[in-house]
Amino acid sequence: MAVFSSLSERLNHIFSKRTKHGRLTELEIKGAMREVRIALLEADVNIFVAKKFIADVSEKAVGQEILKSLNPAQQVIKIVNEELVALMGSTNAKLETADKPPAVIMMCGLQGAGKTTLCGKLAVLLKKQGKKPLLVACDIYRPAAINQLQVVGGKAGAEVFERGMQDPVKTARQAVEYARSMGFDPVIIDTAGRLHIDDALMRELENIKAEVRPSDILLTVDAMTGQDAVNVADTFNKRLDVTGVILTKLDGDTRGGACLSIKAVTGKPIKFIGVGEKLTDLEPFYPDRMASRILGMGDVLSLIEKAQEAVTEEQAKKMEKKLRDASFTLEDYLDQFESLKKMGGIASVMSMMPGMGKFKLKESDFDEKRVERIKAIILSMTPREREKPEIINSSRKKRIAAGSGTGVQDVNQLLKQFEQTKLMMKQVKNGRKLPFMR
Repeated sequence: MAVFSSLSERLNHIFSKRTKHGRLTELEIKGAMREVRIALLEADVNIFVAKKFIADVSEKAVGQEILKSLNPAQQVIKIVNEELVALMGSTNAKLETADKPPAVIMMCGLQGAGKTTLCGKLAVLLKKQGKKPLLVACDIYRPAAINQLQVVGGKAGAEVFERGMQDPVKTARQAVEYARSMGFDPVIIDTAGRLHIDDALMRELENIKAEVRPSDILLTVDAMTGQDAVNVADTFNKRLDVTGVILTKLDGDTRGGACLSIKAVTGKPIKFIGVGEKLTDLEPFYPDRMASRILGMGDVLSLIEKAQEAVTEEQAKKMEKKLRDASFTLEDYLDQFESLKKMGGIASVMSMMPGMGKFKLKESDFDEKRVERIKAIILSMTPREREKPEIINSSRKKRIAAGSGTGVQDVNQLLKQFEQTKLMMKQVKNGRKLPFMR
């Protein structure tokens, strides 16, 4: 995850130096903690949060059972991981349920944090869970805000309730009544944002809250604003008593301090994170998974969930049979690239794999255009050629290259890569360990 790449790199460097030592002294642990503290502050973590974090880790790390263990450096990393999880909220915080449907989710935040788009993203996520969400347009101040929500709702496949420029409090009340009569659940209210916090904004939000009694008040904050995001969260929480935070733009090149500070400062959990611009790019927030990614340990559970969304059980069984029978074709190869795309791309998948953090992978390391070229080459082949690539002679290669806008060399490279993939799969099938597995 781009947002933590710099912090992950620093932490990996700090601990890699220590893991080479057979034993650690109390002085060495204190030295490591000083470096971790600097890394946290450079990542824009709140200074008081960083100070307490280091104190908590140090207290546990200098215990005699740690210092006398066979691998004290790994024990310290384990403690750091546990404290990171605790710092971010320990467990996944789910949406609240309503005793009497519909549940009402009130979305709030400053202008520019992506609140209106998030309403659509949340609707998409809830529809996957079998819900029937209703979006409500209560931002009557920002030009075209109502129209934007209608566009987002159309893309998300969710109905939008709007009453033009009437009092937002009245619109919110009417929307809940409409949802109750029409079987919508939950109701997602898009409230007005401002360029900065002002008393008029807060009073309107307090009035909407009093009128519809939301089960959730979700604050949208922009991760790229760093400690400002934490200050905004703290101010909104003091006035509205929010139930959770949605942190947006975690796919950007930010330092990540907000993610590590919000729970400690406000006492309220991060419930969701925005990881991209597409309506499907909203994920539940899991502190343990995030801690693993920060420490370069990967995020296998999220990877599995993304794979399950991208590939159906029937497709997985079909692919398993093909691998068992060694009947993997270029058509299947193409399908794999499509599945990777659904999972967020190669860089996203690699960032979730254990041990990949130490390679300092960046989005630029993976040429997605090259993937598109490969797909173009395969799509320029006939069904017969995809089934039996061994029939592709020089004249066929020229035709495929011309049809895909590439060169014969590119076609040769793809065919060679495909054969190497098949050979690797055959070795795995026969129970042989691959070079990187030794």
